[in-house]
Amino acid sequence: MDNEVKMMPHGIECCDEEEVHADKVQLVNEQMPPEDRLYDLAELFKAFGDTTRIRILFALFEADICVCDLAATLNMTQSAISHQLRLLKQARLVSGRREGKQIIYYLADDHVRTIIEKGMEHILE
Repeated sequence: MDNEVKMMPHGIECCDEEEVHADKVQLVNEQMPPEDRLYDLAELFKAFGDTTRIRILFALFEADICVCDLAATLNMTQSAISHQLRLLKQARLVSGRREGKQIIYYLADDHVRTIIEKGMEHILE
C-alpha cells in the first residue's frame, strides 16, 4: 500500500482516487439551504469580520451605550463609530432606542452574544 498523500497545488490533501459517493452527494444537496439564505448567512458573518465592529459588540455586552460613550471607550471618533454601527444595524446585530437627545445602542438579541461567545471558544481551543 502506498502511503504517499495526494496534494493539491495549495497544500490541501485530497483523495488518492476520485470516487463520487452519490448517496452522500444527494443527502447534502437535499439539506443545503437555498442560495439566498446562504448569501444572507455569509453577509452576517462579514459583519463580524472587522475588529472595530467586534469591539463595539463587546462593549455592548457590558452596557447599553450611546455613540459618545462608545467613541470614548474605543478611543475613536463618533463618525467612525456611527459608520460601524450602521453596518451592525443593517446586519440586525444591534438596535437603538431614543432616550432624550441620545440614541442608546444595544445588542439586538441573545443570539449575537452566543455567536461571539462560540467564536471565542473556538479560537481558544
